[in-house]
Amino acid sequence: MFVRWVEPIFREKLSQPYVHLLFGARQTGKTTLLQRLIPKAAIWLDFSVPEQRVEYLAEPGKLIRECRALPVSDEPPWVVVDEAQLVPEIFNAIQHLYDRERTRWRFVLCGSSARKLRRTGANLLPGRSFLHRLFPLLTVERPFPETGSVTYDAPSPLPMTPAPATAESPLFPPALTVGELPGVAAAPPEARADLLRSYCQVHLEEELRREALIKDWPPFARFLRLAGAEAGQLVNYTKIARQTGVSVPTVKNYYQLLEDMFLGFRLPAFSRSRRKNLLSTDRFFFADMGVRHAAAGLTITPDTVLADPGPLFEQWVGIELWKRVQYIGDGQLHYLRAKSGLEIDFVIERGQKLTPVEVKWTEKPSESDARHLRTFLKEHRGQAERAYLICRCARPQEIGEGVIALPWFCL
Repeated sequence: MFVRWVEPIFREKLSQPYVHLLFGARQTGKTTLLQRLIPKAAIWLDFSVPEQRVEYLAEPGKLIRECRALPVSDEPPWVVVDEAQLVPEIFNAIQHLYDRERTRWRFVLCGSSARKLRRTGANLLPGRSFLHRLFPLLTVERPFPETGSVTYDAPSPLPMTPAPATAESPLFPPALTVGELPGVAAAPPEARADLLRSYCQVHLEEELRREALIKDWPPFARFLRLAGAEAGQLVNYTKIARQTGVSVPTVKNYYQLLEDMFLGFRLPAFSRSRRKNLLSTDRFFFADMGVRHAAAGLTITPDTVLADPGPLFEQWVGIELWKRVQYIGDGQLHYLRAKSGLEIDFVIERGQKLTPVEVKWTEKPSESDARHLRTFLKEHRGQAERAYLICRCARPQEIGEGVIALPWFCL
């Protein structure tokens, strides 16, 4: 059981009398987290079970009768619906109950795809619901062995209590190879590659075919491999369409499918720079490095990472920052590239505060590695006070005025 950083936040929010919607990709631990937070639900439906799904598809109003049959008590009974997107009408049933007696029950609806809800115009209970997201594990949720641990009191781009640095800490994150899906991270090492391949080949195909989202699987399978290989780069729709054998609009639809299933995200360009000739094309990232490797058809071993580690290390840092920004809920993540040559891997924007972050696959960061960060700090004086270089150094160090080189395990 991994202790999730968002657990106390979820626990506090669940105490409020609203309908709670929890979305995230399959195998991110949504059900496990809810079972921990709500150990005694009065009604727990799981629409991934075919019998339950068929039963409530035929009669979604049955839930209304079952809820009304629950005894009235000072402690409102919990009603949890897992994979709720598979029976969109269940949202209307819950609105009916909530609008009439909002404090009599507590509702949580859990889902792993927003596509069907969008296509069917499902009722997401506006003004009545809190929306929560759950992602693959953060580094702080997957600590390393604590033998000989050393705690570094170093600032971080998005502060969270860091995992302890240890004498046994590897030179690069284990997630760089197998990702951070809880079930994969907890599995025996020899089983992880097979689990990830199954996730891409079985889960994706099953989900997409069941919702009739993909009528012709081979082109999508070709797209998935290319999307994995191109992850982290600027999206070239025309190139991928040509190599996949489908139209550009179809490729854009495929990328949207991955986002709707919470398997990936787009990273927009930073637009607040005074510089001209900024690139504006989105970058696309898979939300988990292990899934990315499996989608690309790569051998999931450390040797694959070490063959070209820099771009993969950059992707991992981007994913980690993106998850934290989403959890904190008051910021945005961008990248910056100008035709003049200025490049910043990631720019965190929180209100008027900007934090540039560069990523280098090096154990010995130097002042020359920080030159673009120093330029950014000068050009955004008053908004950007500190910059970070995430690398593989043994301990934090200052490599320029306002620039901190931070070991990846202190992120």
